Amino acid sequence: MANIKLPKLKKIDPNKVKKKKILLLSDDCRMNSGVGVMSLEIIRQTCHVYDWAQIGGAIKHPDEGKQFDCSQDLREFTGVDDAYLHVYPTSGYGNDEMVRHLMIKEKPDAIMIYTDPRFWKWLFEMSHEIRTQIPIFYYNIWDDLPFPHWNEPFYESVDCLMNITKQTWNIVRNVRKSVPVKDWENTLVPHGIHEEVFYPIQEDSEEHKKFIEFKKRTIRNKDTNFIILWNNRNIRRKLPGDVILSYNHMLEQLTEEQRNNSLLIMKTAPVDNNGTDLMAVAKHNLKYGDCMFIGDNLPQEELNYLYNMADVTINMASNEGFGLGTAESLMAGTPIVVNVTGGLQDQCGFRKEDGSLLTKEDYTKEWGSNHDGKYKEHGSWVKPVWPACRSLQGSPPTPYIFDDRCRWEDVGDKLLEWYNTPKEDREKAGLEGREYCLREDTMLSAKNMGKAVIESAENCWKNWEPVKQFQVYEV
Repeated sequence: MANIKLPKLKKIDPNKVKKKKILLLSDDCRMNSGVGVMSLEIIRQTCHVYDWAQIGGAIKHPDEGKQFDCSQDLREFTGVDDAYLHVYPTSGYGNDEMVRHLMIKEKPDAIMIYTDPRFWKWLFEMSHEIRTQIPIFYYNIWDDLPFPHWNEPFYESVDCLMNITKQTWNIVRNVRKSVPVKDWENTLVPHGIHEEVFYPIQEDSEEHKKFIEFKKRTIRNKDTNFIILWNNRNIRRKLPGDVILSYNHMLEQLTEEQRNNSLLIMKTAPVDNNGTDLMAVAKHNLKYGDCMFIGDNLPQEELNYLYNMADVTINMASNEGFGLGTAESLMAGTPIVVNVTGGLQDQCGFRKEDGSLLTKEDYTKEWGSNHDGKYKEHGSWVKPVWPACRSLQGSPPTPYIFDDRCRWEDVGDKLLEWYNTPKEDREKAGLEGREYCLREDTMLSAKNMGKAVIESAENCWKNWEPVKQFQVYEV
């Protein structure tokens, strides 16, 4: 009888528990939008505990109708040998039939939605159908006041609300009144930045040569001693035109030589129908200095180079859910200038009279935002700009939201303060910003975000009870 070589059998660990699976509805995690980037980071930081399937949205998705098994890429990046990720691209954010199909095919233990809840009105209309079987998690990015009471039906139609900022956590606490929210239903899960993707590049490192080559290529060998970076989408609430005016205001207070050695880099599409023609704005309103645009998506390695090139990163948006660009900048060790609004407050490191950091419990019904400057003390890594005025904006789907407007002159003055700060002091402040992001209590690192997602999900499953599909009334 011939010798037959049998394959080695895998050892089965009887103690290994089958992983739960979450169906995520958000921007496609393979794309470079803020929500897409953070969707991928959530998956990366939790794939050792959960399997993931995603309905990956885009405005007009080129891969609509296809299916992608991204498990191997996820395994290679994370080192988790059983990581699981299936992506189902779609234009928009899917529909009820797509969810029903994937609940049968993927058999998730929960659905997680992430971005504006108005995109999923159809999902909320079938929430009772879903919640008889599995819970719905909502990663809540609502960013500003007044308290959005018109969001209450959304908050009541999910089983766990994970909030990206202390302010957002407080909003849920104050809005959801008819069915008061429990502790395990309302949690704080800030966006977390990966410390090994965004980091300071050391001069004595092997990577430094690649970084210098990238810098020379990007700024075309221009002799600069001060670079300002703005990394945002070109939309109105981000106030890109005001950024150019702020830069010009700073330059007006410098000598001709200093102006010539300064540069504003705007990492955005220079023309957007939802924003403005920034090249025209710069041409007619920038009297001094240079402004350059980078409209192409960059791999994360080169984006980290860009943050390392910058002496300061700026965000003066009139309302902001989180502010991904400035958070990435801090993790890369570059200081920031931000408008004190929405989620940007959490990046400032505001402190109370006793020196301790603000907690989510410090936000109340009477005081829901530090735009008023109640707490002035802040971290060394930021020059905050307090809004000069508030205006109420709105639309039929979003009836009202505050726009916190700061004066571009005030922003320009803060840029000037960083310009006049010795380089070694700027670098020290940026490194202190990175340490702030890495702290357990700030929860701004990817690792801490992953821990918070897992804790929130596990507490929900532990306490969750299926809803009744029908309520019975006596007549």
